[in-house]
Amino acid sequence: MATLIERVFSGADEMYEKAEKALAEAAAKYDDSTPVAYPDTAYYLECLYAMTGRKNQTLGELKESMEWIKSQMTREKRTHDVFTSGIATACAAEVIEAVKYIGGVNPYEGTLYNGHMSDADVRELGVPLVTGDIPGFVLFIGAAPSDEKAAELIKSYQSKSIYVFLIGEIIEQANRAGVKMGHSVRIFPVGPDVHDATHVISVAVRVALIFGGHEPGDYEAIKRYTFERVNAAVNAFEPVNDLTVACGGGAIAYGFPVITNDDNDMWRVPKSLIVQPDIDKFVDTTIEARGLKIKVTNVDIPVAYANAFEGEIIRKADMFAEANGTTNDCLELVRTADAAHVVDHKIEVVGPEIDVRQPKNQINLCMVVDVCGKKMQPDFEPVFERKFHAWINCIEGVMHTGQRDLIRVRISNATYEAGFRAEHFGEVLYAKIKSEFESVVDKCQVTIYTDPEKCKEIRAEANKIYDKRDERLVSLTDETVNEFYSCVMCQAFSPSHVCIVTPERLGLCGAVSWLDAKATYELDNNGPCRIVTKGGLIDERVGRWEDVDEAVHMYSQGALEHVTLYSIMEDPMTSCGCFECICGIEPYSNGVVIVNREHNAMTPLGMTFSEMASMTGGGVQTPGFMGHGKHFIASKKFMKAEGGVARIVWLPKALKEAVADKLNATAKELYGIDNFTDMIGDETVTEDPEQLLAFLTEKGHPVLGLEPLM
Repeated sequence: MATLIERVFSGADEMYEKAEKALAEAAAKYDDSTPVAYPDTAYYLECLYAMTGRKNQTLGELKESMEWIKSQMTREKRTHDVFTSGIATACAAEVIEAVKYIGGVNPYEGTLYNGHMSDADVRELGVPLVTGDIPGFVLFIGAAPSDEKAAELIKSYQSKSIYVFLIGEIIEQANRAGVKMGHSVRIFPVGPDVHDATHVISVAVRVALIFGGHEPGDYEAIKRYTFERVNAAVNAFEPVNDLTVACGGGAIAYGFPVITNDDNDMWRVPKSLIVQPDIDKFVDTTIEARGLKIKVTNVDIPVAYANAFEGEIIRKADMFAEANGTTNDCLELVRTADAAHVVDHKIEVVGPEIDVRQPKNQINLCMVVDVCGKKMQPDFEPVFERKFHAWINCIEGVMHTGQRDLIRVRISNATYEAGFRAEHFGEVLYAKIKSEFESVVDKCQVTIYTDPEKCKEIRAEANKIYDKRDERLVSLTDETVNEFYSCVMCQAFSPSHVCIVTPERLGLCGAVSWLDAKATYELDNNGPCRIVTKGGLIDERVGRWEDVDEAVHMYSQGALEHVTLYSIMEDPMTSCGCFECICGIEPYSNGVVIVNREHNAMTPLGMTFSEMASMTGGGVQTPGFMGHGKHFIASKKFMKAEGGVARIVWLPKALKEAVADKLNATAKELYGIDNFTDMIGDETVTEDPEQLLAFLTEKGHPVLGLEPLM
């Protein structure tokens, strides 16, 4: 019987031969100067780039990298670290996959498979990984004993919010069993062959490059990072062939244990290669082996409840009922009440059940939550309400968008048939509020209104409350509060990154406002958010205080000395990598381009979002580039030191439309300009910097009168 080392080398040799063949076939069609690249990434061929520090952008460069791969995996070096050979196997697999993308084609279009994951999707994982909403990853390789068992295992991981990658026949099994797949539901069908595992390894190394700030080629640091901070594991079904064993060696090298039901005493490696004959125990074995911490909230509803369902899309064809605040009276509202008026866990439905529908399956839905507690503050009410979006989206077969009285909630046919009813919205809201805000909420009751007349009354009352809150929020400025807050939540992946959150500058992830940070501190004053006093004003123009410098120095473990809050050029705030947007200097116009994660096309900087983002992140300061949240774009403190929002010269059209109202209001207040966004370019105008300058000149954009940035 072959030993583990022999099987790793055998699989490595086989993968190398496949890579040579794939390269030869590509070389017969293309010359060495032909570009080779995965779509939507700034990291070239990620596995090779991370391991060697060399960029592989052409077919010729890829051929050269084959020599390095061979040096890491040949049988002649039998004393060589067998797990390094496993990593080289993943790099050879990358060669096989990369040549499929030559010419900009998507080799998996029209199939069940997704192949390569974009940088934007990797960055999107940042916040849920940090918060533990995604506790880790698991990769399935091979075929489960049956379609039903495949679906059962996948859904078991999904119910625990673990992100699932699939390779091989299990994808077809899941499809036959009716399992929804895709990045949005955190079940990613990679590809049909073992060499597709390179796409999963690429996710792990990009987490190290993007969030950890490690330099490509720093092999030991990247391995150490993935071992300590990327909670991943492999589940391999029997029979496990040599190719899978070799790829498993690479996974183990990165710190990812392999669990298999292929019982072979010759290759057991405690804590790394684990034989678990009972596949029903795969999930528990994986959790134990990787030390995953699973968040458990008992929600008494008839369908599954997990973060994995947060991105689920309910199409009209699958929709049983819809609550739409633009056409019907629908809303979500949290009210602070006296303890005498709140009955804990009282859930009441006022009106007909959700099966009593108007034309086009429309219903009224007003979700009103009354809470009380000695530490409860009215400022926390909108913080709770913003959580409704995520909480309700975690219900299997329910989709939620919007907020306040402009929500849209869809319920699928399957979820209704499973027994989901109006009262279950109340069960979800009660369970989540009591579990996440237990330190400030003593009692909570929920009323679900579906009666049209009553919903109309509630909406009128709610709008008065919303208006009062807006008046309060408008008065909250950086000058009117006595303290800011730090947020180090992302240090789980970016150890030196610190956000300073102010009323006019939310966290760069877009998920933490000043009120959110305040609530987080009240809930746990030893948690990720701490009070930062405003003592020792050094420079009001750039937004620099002695106390803020002291805080970032302490919370970054000495990595940072100074931070300004209103400048992109002088000691700007660090970025962790999960920012919603990135801003960069556009030299032709003397302005800045802002691009959001969802936009993957070119910008006037000659770079995509991924390429711009690769220049920042990892907890470092990058003058001239800045990660930030979408809502910061319209802030009066945005680049205040360099002239403010008047520097904005280009935005993707969708982003421009999303921020138009608030950005126009800011420009009107600061500069007296009407319809400022009409002066800002987008991809429908041009992606060329010289043409952009001509457009700005024609529009009389105020950036043309500002001092040079450099």
